[in-house]
Amino acid sequence: MSKNNFLKGAAILGIAGIIVKIIGAFYRIPLSNIITTEGVGYYQSAYPFYVLLVAVSTSGFPTAVSKLISEKRAIEDYRGAHRIFKISFLGFLIAGVTTSLVVLIWAKSIAIKIGNANSYYSLLGLVPALLFVPIMSAFRGYFQGEQNMAPTALSQLVEQVFRLLIGFPLAYALLSEGLPQAAGGASFGASAGAIGGTLLVIFIYSKQRRKRVREFRNSIECEPESTSTIIKDILAIAIPITIGASIVPITSTIDTWIIMNRLQSIGYTAKQASMMFGQLTGNAQTLINLPQALSTAVAMSLVPAISESLVRKDYKGMKNITNSGIRVTLLMGLPAAIGLFVLSTPIINLLYFKNTVEEQLGAGMLLQVLSISVIFLTLVQSLTAILQGVGKTMIPVRNLAIGAVVKAILSYTLTGIPAINIKGAAISTVATYVVASFLNFIYVKKYTKVDLKLMDTFIKPIISVTLMAIVVKISFTFTQSMVGSKLATIIAIGIGGIVYGLALLVTGSITSEDFELIPKGEKLAQKLKSIGLLRK
Repeated sequence: MSKNNFLKGAAILGIAGIIVKIIGAFYRIPLSNIITTEGVGYYQSAYPFYVLLVAVSTSGFPTAVSKLISEKRAIEDYRGAHRIFKISFLGFLIAGVTTSLVVLIWAKSIAIKIGNANSYYSLLGLVPALLFVPIMSAFRGYFQGEQNMAPTALSQLVEQVFRLLIGFPLAYALLSEGLPQAAGGASFGASAGAIGGTLLVIFIYSKQRRKRVREFRNSIECEPESTSTIIKDILAIAIPITIGASIVPITSTIDTWIIMNRLQSIGYTAKQASMMFGQLTGNAQTLINLPQALSTAVAMSLVPAISESLVRKDYKGMKNITNSGIRVTLLMGLPAAIGLFVLSTPIINLLYFKNTVEEQLGAGMLLQVLSISVIFLTLVQSLTAILQGVGKTMIPVRNLAIGAVVKAILSYTLTGIPAINIKGAAISTVATYVVASFLNFIYVKKYTKVDLKLMDTFIKPIISVTLMAIVVKISFTFTQSMVGSKLATIIAIGIGGIVYGLALLVTGSITSEDFELIPKGEKLAQKLKSIGLLRK
């Protein structure tokens, strides 16, 4: 896969990811306004456990499948590639059945163990998702191995649309039954989305039957690998990645217990602790997750791209893809982080307008702290994908585990200090990704021999984002008194986006190759070159 094809794959997933996150915001934000931060606390208490089980059943396997299939297709062994998919599909199915039954049977006990018994209905609402997400992930891994990102992108869109159309009305309808039941209705939206996304990828797979027949005819003759060999190869890649992917949800589950109990130990009631937890995870964390739409897309495209370059012994291409992945990640992570930092409370006021002033100020403070983590979280995702692509799957696992230990210690210590309370959990999150990203970067340099250009990769983007931050702050301060906080926030965000884009052009942070990612991008690049805004 060439550098341009990698970027185009990332662009497809990135565009879909942006739309998905926007739809998700339309889901989470009104949901918070309806079921309040207390209800969001019940919803979010169940969610890390769900993410953990989904990670265990799906995270490593799609990556392993896409990596192995891309390697088989690189040598035109199409039959071997499809055999890998069929065997892995069975593993996904078993994982889905197992995890869904675990939650269905022990939901009540799990809710009590995590310190929030009212999350019981939220856990029940997620049971069907635990069955269908692994099945959907099997097909996504197959398509990504073909380096066809469109089915994954489309299924993500369908998944989120179903979640919005079913989860939100169901939460509203169950509101009269109580906040725990309403939170359960919201959780079922994830299940509805998983079912819709699964049906779509199965439909796309069935429509490509003729293409597979043609590929089988043209496939090179290879001795079929035994089922045990394929399983061993999949597990060798999937287990370390699964362990790594499980670290964050495991940490989040532990963090839920730490936060709920430590807040109550310093005098807060269970209801107050749930409200503060809702401000952190339901309000602030929701906004932190938005920039991940693009960085996740980059990471998903990096693994098969780097794997193919490695198989072909195209080390120069591997370095170019690595360089491009890090640079593009920073170009996305920096403005998102600084923008959220500068406009933290105004953004909370804009989106969560039904919350009390006290809740808005609390969530704004948490968002400002968490915003810094965006830079390092997005870098962790891309650097992890690079290391997975070169076969060093255990290194990012170990590095993230070290970050998770730092988080647990800081969260326990800081959250128990009355003057810091819930902010301690936010600070510990930032520390987690700072540690993991720096450790990952050391090993990426070691194994890819990538030579990052300090000026192009770091200095120019930092200059651009600094200009953006100054203009955003001045714009908001100047317009707030004239049009009010909400409209001033929207204006400042719009102006900030324009200023950042122009600053990237003026400093030469983006190139003509980057414009190939968008429709008619080449023509736009030529026009910008003609007026001196695009340098290369």
